[in-house]
Amino acid sequence: MKAKYISYQDTHSFSNLVLDYVNDVEFLKSFYSYRPDIDGLKKAIANHQFTGDRKVLVEVLQQQYQHIKVNKAVSHNIQLLLNQDTYTVTTGHQLNLFTGPLYFIYKIVTTINLALELKIAYPEKNFVPIYWMATEDHDFEEINHVSVDEKNISWIQQTNGATGRLSTKTVAAAVQAYKGYLGISKNGKKLAKLVERAYLENDSLADATRVLVNSLFEQYGLVIINADDAQLKAQFANIIQRDITQQNSARLTEETSRLLEEQGYKTQVNGRDINFFYLKDNLRERIIKEDETYIVNHTDIKFTEEELIEEVSQHPERFSPNVIMRPLYQEVILPNIAYIGGGAEVSYWMQLKANFDFYKVNFPVLLLRNSALVIDQRSFDNLNKLGFKFEDLFLSTQVLQEKWIKTNSNANMSLSDEKANIIAVFDKIKLNAFKIDKTLEVSADAVLTKTEKLLDKLEKKFFKAEKRNHEVSITQIDNLKKRLFPNGTLQERVLNLAPMYVNYGDDFIATLIENFDPLGGDFTLILP
Repeated sequence: MKAKYISYQDTHSFSNLVLDYVNDVEFLKSFYSYRPDIDGLKKAIANHQFTGDRKVLVEVLQQQYQHIKVNKAVSHNIQLLLNQDTYTVTTGHQLNLFTGPLYFIYKIVTTINLALELKIAYPEKNFVPIYWMATEDHDFEEINHVSVDEKNISWIQQTNGATGRLSTKTVAAAVQAYKGYLGISKNGKKLAKLVERAYLENDSLADATRVLVNSLFEQYGLVIINADDAQLKAQFANIIQRDITQQNSARLTEETSRLLEEQGYKTQVNGRDINFFYLKDNLRERIIKEDETYIVNHTDIKFTEEELIEEVSQHPERFSPNVIMRPLYQEVILPNIAYIGGGAEVSYWMQLKANFDFYKVNFPVLLLRNSALVIDQRSFDNLNKLGFKFEDLFLSTQVLQEKWIKTNSNANMSLSDEKANIIAVFDKIKLNAFKIDKTLEVSADAVLTKTEKLLDKLEKKFFKAEKRNHEVSITQIDNLKKRLFPNGTLQERVLNLAPMYVNYGDDFIATLIENFDPLGGDFTLILP
């Protein structure tokens, strides 16, 4: 497998905010700290001031890994975090069933590769790739299913609390269905064993996810953290207390969002007055202030301000940050210099810069994760046979079919010359009409508009008729788009690791490691 690169613009799949960020548009510079390039990373390293407790961080990680047999690369990287010259490169993601869509894999590979690239650039320092598990997220419906070959495999379970704490006792049916897809090939059996060991031999979804992701990436030294931890939350307690009682993040995020929206950018997240949940056992509910009382939504739990401050002091682990405050928590407890995210994440992180500045916390370099389209041999052959460029793949099916017909048909299906001639005739008609009666000019315009619409319809009929004449090629184009863009969207947003692993085995991830360029600024095509 090899790679080719095209610009993000040519994929027509990324927001204006992301494209403008990648292209260094001047207006956006106040919404981040450093450019996503080697110079920006150099400045981030030089200016980084870590106030978290490295000893606690390492102790928590060692505790979380105590039931997993880890290799030397992971163990060594955890120990390196005690060193003042060690920095982290982080990505975060939900605990999707069986790793979820492919972009989760791409996030981690981008993170690993950036850590490797930084080590080469700064051999005297250490860079540890981190996967931050979103264990406190409670939206189970977003993560309880996976798509394999247009078939959905779901895990049916009732829950209201943090997904990381969810018991895996009821996941066996989903595991069995997933194994059924993987089949009996060598690669399929290998992934099936990894999934069985992860989900059927561990009690919680957090532990299951850690085991599976570790088995896929441990050779690259990936460290996986579960921040749903009392010792880690204690380092964040002061900000928890201040933000709930002063509601700083709500005000700051709203101001930043307004500035972005005034420039026509679409913002990704909306803050609340209080951007924390109350987390306990199987409960994760919003904290709401009514008059002078802090209420946990849908419960009888309530606090005065003094009681709330005491609760944060005694039990910081019971306060769970939402999407607005989670990035801040991450940067407080990790010596982090770069965050790897998808387009939506990069966008919402830029809504948070003022919040970081207010609390005097390092704002990391934001890097857009590598995106990829894997083109199988059959699709590659069809693409060449049809005579398309790689960039053409990202056009809609209809546009692609019309482009093929225009290139390959002997018939002239465009009526542009005829339209121009008709407009010229109508110009004369309008002039004559104006001389007779000024009001007739409007009638002439109406007739011209109606004529143009009729010609447009006729052109479409030409195309439909010609499509029938080239039915085989038109069907090939339709099938090509459906194979490479399931549900009409980017492959990485729908497809799971399973078909890639069955077809390519460990070579798939090795190919990504070899070809993803975190600082390259381009979309990756993986070719046979």
